[in-house]
Amino acid sequence: MTTPLRIELDRTSPVPLYHQVAAGIETAITEGRLRAGVLLENEVALAGRLGISRPTARQALGSLVDRGLLVRRRGVGTQVAPERVRRPAGLTSLNEDLAASGRRPDTRILEYCPTEATPEMSRELEVDAGTSVVVVRRLCLADAEPIAVMTNLLRREIAPAEAELAERGLYASLRSRGVQPALARQRIGARLATESEARMLQEPGRTPLLTIDRIAFDDTGAVIEVGHHYYRASRYDYETTLFAR
Repeated sequence: MTTPLRIELDRTSPVPLYHQVAAGIETAITEGRLRAGVLLENEVALAGRLGISRPTARQALGSLVDRGLLVRRRGVGTQVAPERVRRPAGLTSLNEDLAASGRRPDTRILEYCPTEATPEMSRELEVDAGTSVVVVRRLCLADAEPIAVMTNLLRREIAPAEAELAERGLYASLRSRGVQPALARQRIGARLATESEARMLQEPGRTPLLTIDRIAFDDTGAVIEVGHHYYRASRYDYETTLFAR
């Protein structure tokens, strides 16, 4: 069932009508009057009800889709998008941050591969080539919705068991082994998803991804994990606080 939303338009205002319509819908979302998954009326119905042109209605809805507030699903219509994950900058795991924000985290292990460190792996982990390591790849979900795919490289001697990583965050698992993450260097970037990545994250092909490459160290300065992660840009924000020097 679609939800017709009451929107007051000021036709004497210099603010474009499409922007007024979009602002009205956005306010209803942020105030909780339109919740995630609610189906909105289509552009034809919206235009007819508000007395605006169809291109104006299309532009209003399209602007909110572009900003990740609405999603269009083939055969379903335009819906309010699920809540974005807003993650503060800190040395924590995604699992911990989701739980702290009231979301329900879940993890699916895509790969758990003990192996010997290649020259590239040994450089990243700062260990000798041939050292026993583990490569872990996980699909991370929030409230049953895929959010990120994470690939981590760890020394075998400290790597949590596969079953443990399916139940709790990586850093919580490391701490339970007496390994204390103390510092990390990371690089944040962006790229387009491959077709397989988009399918896994339930996004359209070549959708934008947020990427994070991280190297974490313990309190002795030893590398404890190397991570290469990608996130749905439509569902994930990374927040930082800046201070004047």
